[in-house]
Amino acid sequence: MTPLLFWSFMVFLVGSVVGSFMNVCIYRLPRSQSIVFPPSSCPRCGSRIPWYDNIPIFGFLLLGGKCRFCKGKISPRYPVVELLTGLLALLLFFKFQFTATFFAMFLFCAALVVVTFIDLEHRIIPDEISLPGIVLGFILSFFVSNPYRPDEILGWKESLTGIVAGGGSLLLVAYGYQLATRKEGMGGGDIKLLAMMGAFLGWRAVPFIIFLSSLVGSGVGISLMLARHKDSRLSIPFGPFLAFGAFMFIFFGRQIIDWYLGLGGNPRG
Repeated sequence: MTPLLFWSFMVFLVGSVVGSFMNVCIYRLPRSQSIVFPPSSCPRCGSRIPWYDNIPIFGFLLLGGKCRFCKGKISPRYPVVELLTGLLALLLFFKFQFTATFFAMFLFCAALVVVTFIDLEHRIIPDEISLPGIVLGFILSFFVSNPYRPDEILGWKESLTGIVAGGGSLLLVAYGYQLATRKEGMGGGDIKLLAMMGAFLGWRAVPFIIFLSSLVGSGVGISLMLARHKDSRLSIPFGPFLAFGAFMFIFFGRQIIDWYLGLGGNPRG
């Protein structure tokens, strides 16, 4: 086994183990439960889950998607989150290698995975993730690379501007929507989440994420409304689309932006 293959396997393995812990956060945070104690147990029968059933991905497959004790069904979300977190760790390793930026971006992406699945199920974005994330992203900006310009440190000015631009832009959108419709169209969780994204990724990520998440979210929303035929009052969480925009910026942001600028006949030098 080559060193690259070995480390790739190890990164994916550790990432999937972190994904297993992310599943604990996804289940317990919306229920205001401790993410540390008690140890993992079946939510139906309460039986303590042994370590060999907690092996990421394979534990679910070996059990056939059922609890060993009560035979109740286990949500497929568990292996999906473990696989997704492992793949994100692997992609980040290929892009950043073992650098401070790799560890910072993996922490950030893991938080976005938690946010995505909580928002999908409960329509909330926990402050326990976004608010500490804003502070942590600002602190890490002194040490990590700028995703748009990898040869430069992100820096506190870029991060602070990203926080203000991220939180402020969605706040204005939400306020404008409320004035026009007399209804709340965007929760405060989305605003704080985009501020966290600005802290980790810098201000250039903010318009990119807003545009891409709005584009994809609109497409999904229209498709769902057409599929339902009847009810046009459809509420879908925006957090997962913001997370998708952030992932795209980390891995392809510079290429997409440069391509877009090139269409206007003004490519970057």
